[in-house]
Amino acid sequence: MPTVGPPTIRAVTDHQPQLDQVLHAVLDVLGAEVAGVFLHGSAVLGGLRPDSDLDVFVVARRRMTDRERRDLLQGLLGISGRGARNGEPARPVELIVVAQGDVRPWRYPPRCDFLYGEWLREEFERGEVPAPAVMPDLTPLITMVLLGDTPLHGPPPARLLDPVPHDDLRRAIVAGVPELLADLESDTRNVLLTLARVWTTLATGTIASKDAAASWVLDRVPARHRPVLARARSLYLGGRDSLADPATPADPADSVEPGSESWHGEMPEVRAHVDLVVRAIEQLAARDGQ
Repeated sequence: MPTVGPPTIRAVTDHQPQLDQVLHAVLDVLGAEVAGVFLHGSAVLGGLRPDSDLDVFVVARRRMTDRERRDLLQGLLGISGRGARNGEPARPVELIVVAQGDVRPWRYPPRCDFLYGEWLREEFERGEVPAPAVMPDLTPLITMVLLGDTPLHGPPPARLLDPVPHDDLRRAIVAGVPELLADLESDTRNVLLTLARVWTTLATGTIASKDAAASWVLDRVPARHRPVLARARSLYLGGRDSLADPATPADPADSVEPGSESWHGEMPEVRAHVDLVVRAIEQLAARDGQ
């Protein structure tokens, strides 16, 4: 089974007021139908980074109504986002709601009842409402929720969620690779880091933070394929736009606006690195599938 390090709750101390707002928004809409709310992602895997979202996973006792989806969406639009809310630092929020009966007993692929993410804000502000959908990407998320074991409300997640079979975890992360590749030019940093995590998980059975996964890959690729991943890792750790040695601590003074870095001059090197990583992923997937 995959493993993960102990929770790092100190990383979210500065953002507790925003987490409280998120929790209140969920409880205001769903009330007693909320079985549990859990923190996962970077805050649990090793600490929030400059560009990290606050990742929240909600288990509801039943599926949401259309009215509840609209109400929760409106609440989150006023809480999530960069800048400040009522003088407090604010981060983008990614929030997922699942109905317990859709994921327990476990079945693949799982069904997501509600998804909020800042990358969808324009659609939401135009009036679109998150719709329920089958979502294989929930498979690694549920695995991280269980391993992180960080409830914000309710019991530990293992009381509400079944463990994810390793074969389904492997199948889900490999199935997501084509979608990642489609986003390579528009979301280069995240694609590089996520592919590193896919390779690491397949090879080690461990779900690592993005920077730890990048370090693992950097130790295993030829020198000519390291600079672009080292840059992605450096940006993730401290917002530093450089090709510095990934072991060098990031300097906050070198931070850049999230998403403002340009990769256009490096795309040939990016694609060569990605081709190497994808081949490694495919080889491991084929081996595991035998």
